[in-house]
Amino acid sequence: KMGKGGPGGAQDDNEPASYYDLVKTQMAESLARTRRELDLLPESTREAMEGFRPGTYLRLVLKGVPHEWVDNFDPARPLLVGGLLPSEDAMGFQQLRLKKHRWHRKILKNQDPLVFSIGWRRFQSLPVYSMQDANSRHRMIKYTPEHMHCHATIYGPITPQNTGVVAFQTMNNKLASFRIAATAVVLEVDHSMKVMKKLKLVGTPSKVYKNTAFISGMFNSSLEVAKFEGAALRTVSGIRGSVKKAIKEGAVLKNAPKTEFGAAKGAEVGTFRASFEDKLLISDIVFLRGWVRVDIPKYYNPVTSLLQAKGQAWTGMKTVGQLRYEKKIAIPVNPDSLYKPIDRPNRVFNKLQVPKALQAALPFKSKPKVEAPRKRETLEQRRAVVMEPEEKRLATLVQQLNTIRNDRAKKKSEAAAVKRKARAKDLAKEQQWRDAHAKDERKKRYREQGQAEKRKLLKVQ
Repeated sequence: KMGKGGPGGAQDDNEPASYYDLVKTQMAESLARTRRELDLLPESTREAMEGFRPGTYLRLVLKGVPHEWVDNFDPARPLLVGGLLPSEDAMGFQQLRLKKHRWHRKILKNQDPLVFSIGWRRFQSLPVYSMQDANSRHRMIKYTPEHMHCHATIYGPITPQNTGVVAFQTMNNKLASFRIAATAVVLEVDHSMKVMKKLKLVGTPSKVYKNTAFISGMFNSSLEVAKFEGAALRTVSGIRGSVKKAIKEGAVLKNAPKTEFGAAKGAEVGTFRASFEDKLLISDIVFLRGWVRVDIPKYYNPVTSLLQAKGQAWTGMKTVGQLRYEKKIAIPVNPDSLYKPIDRPNRVFNKLQVPKALQAALPFKSKPKVEAPRKRETLEQRRAVVMEPEEKRLATLVQQLNTIRNDRAKKKSEAAAVKRKARAKDLAKEQQWRDAHAKDERKKRYREQGQAEKRKLLKVQ
């Protein structure tokens, strides 16, 4: 054997340096052998085995194409041909994590149509925006947040998760502002999404008992009452309660108020019985704070821009704002939604009346000790005061001193008012002089700046 310095000790240049290089070399040799074998086969056999190679000219047969696509075909416009998985043909609800683009001028309104570009498809849908609460409830919101993400639920073809989404409000190319309205990513795909919104119902008691009251004006039918049985109620004064059961329409309540003809007044539609912690007042207002499910519209309108003639733009569903602007329709005003001054008269409660039998049984510290106001004047109030001659002289002297002091104070305040008026007049004159002086100084400064700029231009020329 020879040493390291001999010819056999040097490492061969063709030997791989690592196992990774060895595997790469083996794969390259295997690929070269396969290509050599395929080059010997006929063209039809090779295409059947490995498919069409890149750069090969193909002829595609498209079935079920609308005649508008053939009539308006433009050879100068390239077409992209792609494939869809079998699962992507199914329709369902998708939940997106969406954010309004920072360069888009306006925030997006709930259920306003948007054009979504997801994968191979472009379609128009009506998104429902929501925020996820701490208890995983999706609460509907009217507008997208300014600088935050929110969830958007749309109806369309099922798309794999983590797919990027771009949303547009219009497909017009001549738009002056930024066209991309929002960006999103697909979070979840489900055939039924649950989005809730707040519901606040108001009712008034029609008949009040000890811990029970009949509430009317909150629901419109017995079916609605049955849907909210067991729901929590609350009054303005903070008394808690719950919905029990609906009452038949026209049922006569015990000790119910009578009509003008003397007959007992029947229960209104949607009146129900509720139980409370304490007795209500007939003037109380009862609230029900609940949640109701929002129906997500199943609207899917694919963008068929290739079916339009040259020069025509595809137009989808327009927003309510666009329709009102085009047809010059004013925004309807609901009088109930206007802010009005609230005039609530102060409530006057009856005084606490403790029966005399109960007062006698109470201990002394718990007995009421507030005396009733006297109807007649006391002896001290009715007694006439006759002063002695010395007291009368002193009272007269004090009255005279007070009169002199008040007269001096009046003269002093009048003199101070005259001085303030003269001072204000002098200050106004001084301020007028200062304004005129500042105006002259500005004119002089601007004139000097203009002359300096003229000299600078002459030097450059």
